[in-house]
Amino acid sequence: MKDIFRVLAETPWLLHSATVLLGLVVGSFLNVVILRLPRMMELEWRQDCAELHARSEPDETDPAREQAVEPEPAPFNLARPASHCPICGHRIRAWENLPVLSYLLLRGHCSACRAPIAIRYPLIEILTAVLSLVVVWHFGFSVQAAAALVFTWSMVALALIDFDTQLLPDTITLPVLWLGLLLSLFGVFVDAETAIIGAIAGYLSLWSVFQLFRLLTGREGMGRGDFKLLALFGAWMGWQALPQIILLSALPGALIGIALIALGSQEQRAPMPFGPYLAIAGWVSLLWGADITNAYLRWSGLG
Repeated sequence: MKDIFRVLAETPWLLHSATVLLGLVVGSFLNVVILRLPRMMELEWRQDCAELHARSEPDETDPAREQAVEPEPAPFNLARPASHCPICGHRIRAWENLPVLSYLLLRGHCSACRAPIAIRYPLIEILTAVLSLVVVWHFGFSVQAAAALVFTWSMVALALIDFDTQLLPDTITLPVLWLGLLLSLFGVFVDAETAIIGAIAGYLSLWSVFQLFRLLTGREGMGRGDFKLLALFGAWMGWQALPQIILLSALPGALIGIALIALGSQEQRAPMPFGPYLAIAGWVSLLWGADITNAYLRWSGLG
C-alpha cells in the first residue's frame, strides 16, 4: 500500500487519472444517494407517524377493536432494491452500470424497453469527476486533498438533493460537520478553536436571520438545514470564512432566482432552495477563499 501511495505521489498524471476514475465511480454512487435518500427519509417519517398514531388509538386488547395487519414493507435503502429501469423494471446489469460509458453504449436508452435515461445521471458523474480532479490538482497528494474530496462529494449530494426536494439531510450534513471538527484537532485546514467558533457562528448567524425574518413577516425565509450547512462550513474553514461564503452564495442565488422567475420556471413567492448556492460558495471558499480575500484586499487598496 505504501508503494502505491509513493507512486501516486511521484506520478502526477497517474494520480490525476486515478482521481478521475474514482470521481466517476463516486458520481455513480451519488446518483443513487440523490435519488433514494429523500425517499428513505419520507418512508421513515411515515413510519414514525404511523407508530405515533397507533399509540394514540384505543387499547389494542379491546376485543371489540379489529386490528388490521399491515404487510411488512419491502426494504428500501441505498442497496436494495437493485438498480432497475423505473419504466419496465428491468434490472440493471453490471455492464449497464458503468459510469458514463454505459450511457454512451446504450445511447441513453434502457436496453429492455428503450425508455430514455435521464441525461442528469452521466452529467452528475462527469461533474463529480471534474470537481475531484480540481481538488487533487489544487491540494496535490495530501491529507487536505483526501478530506476535500469527501467535502466535495458531500456538497454535490447536498446541492442536488436540496435542488430536487428542498431538503438538506442531516445524515450527510452532521457527519461532515463532525469530520470538520475532527480534522481541526490536527490543524488540517484550521485549528480547533477557530473551527468550534466557526461552527457556532455559522449556525447562529442564519438562525438569527431566520428568527428576525419570521418575527417581521410571519413567514419562514429559509430552511433549518441551511443553518447546519453554514455551521459545517464554519467547522471546516473557521468563522473568518463565513462572511465570504454568505456573499458568494447570495449573489448567484439572487441572479439565478431572478432569471428563473423571469423565465417562468419559478413562481415569485414560491420557496427556492438556498442550499445549492451555499454548497457552491463553500466549495469555492475551501479551495480559493484566501486567494479571493487577498485579491479583494489588493483591489480595494487595503492589502
